[in-house]
Amino acid sequence: MTTLFQKYGGFSTVSKVVLDFYDKVLDSDTVGPFFDDIDMRRQIDHQTKFIAQVMGGPASYSNDVLQRVHAGLRIDRAAFNEVAGLLEGTLQQHGIEPEDIAAIMQEIHGRAHIIITSD
Repeated sequence: MTTLFQKYGGFSTVSKVVLDFYDKVLDSDTVGPFFDDIDMRRQIDHQTKFIAQVMGGPASYSNDVLQRVHAGLRIDRAAFNEVAGLLEGTLQQHGIEPEDIAAIMQEIHGRAHIIITSD
């Protein structure tokens, strides 16, 4: 069985998606400010590994790790939805098939309760 990670070319494709995704995130008035003091090279590396994991790739981030890195950031539902929407749009732009985008986004939305830390 081929994973989505393998189907779409592994880290090469995921890296391109994540770079384009963060271009959109940083331009967003809603979520861009969350990244003002963030080492973006490190952030992009972590996000690439996380998206690879979501797509069935070799990286692994536990829910405990996700909760710890998002704790204290005061991420609300609107910010989460903005990021999720930007990711979905980026996946579409990179030719990911709709049913595969749905599977990826299901994984992302399934972690909302871990990432959202504010009402």
